[in-house]
Amino acid sequence: MNTIHVVCGDVAAQQLRAALALAQRADPVLVLRDDLAVGPLREIDETERQRAAFWHRVAPPASRDYAGELREELASLHRLAEGEAAVACWHGDSAADQLTLRRVAFTLRNTPARINEIPLRAADLDPPGVPSRRTSVGMYTPETLADRLPHIAPTSLLRIGRLSLEWRALKQANTQIRRWTHNTFEGGAFGEIDDLILARAPVEWTPMTGFLPNLMARIDGFFATDTFLLWRCRELGAAGRLALRGDTTAPAACELRLE
Repeated sequence: MNTIHVVCGDVAAQQLRAALALAQRADPVLVLRDDLAVGPLREIDETERQRAAFWHRVAPPASRDYAGELREELASLHRLAEGEAAVACWHGDSAADQLTLRRVAFTLRNTPARINEIPLRAADLDPPGVPSRRTSVGMYTPETLADRLPHIAPTSLLRIGRLSLEWRALKQANTQIRRWTHNTFEGGAFGEIDDLILARAPVEWTPMTGFLPNLMARIDGFFATDTFLLWRCRELGAAGRLALRGDTTAPAACELRLE
């Protein structure tokens, strides 16, 4: 029976499918797209409504159905729990990957013998990364991932229990941001990101595409996407603390400066 491989994000799924092709394996890949490092989690395993409302605020859709996407993701996890196939959860050293691992462990807690994992570290990157660098599965080459396939290992009952309990606690804590630091999660608030934006915002009009990469490099503990950071800039603009002009939903068409 094939193993079902679980990854966080489309890029990770693309890299892993290429790795499976290199290894001449036809195993299915389940991609979970929700970035669990930001936004509310309390209702995530029961309904898509809370997460869909959050993402609708972060990135107002032109034609995207967040509710439908998240509903299908939840259904995919339910199907995973009801199945019998072995499950391999791939994860790097990033908040989103680590949260996905805990969600999968919680989902399959009643069939723990099915759970396997493949941890990836900075040293596995090509070229190798520094030990403290945050990593996600999508950062690795298909060749590197293919080399890791023989190292899929069962997750111990003790670890599955701990991962499941951590997921429950993270949902109840319901912090706005979850950082993965020193092998543990730290909660944070959107206001911390807002303060960093204001501290680094230019006094002259500057293209958003020139500002965001430098900002991303200074945020530790989770991968802050341009979509998320642009939303925080819009929120600061609405509060009169930041000036924006252009299309504020598209980094390439927007400029900013301090108000």
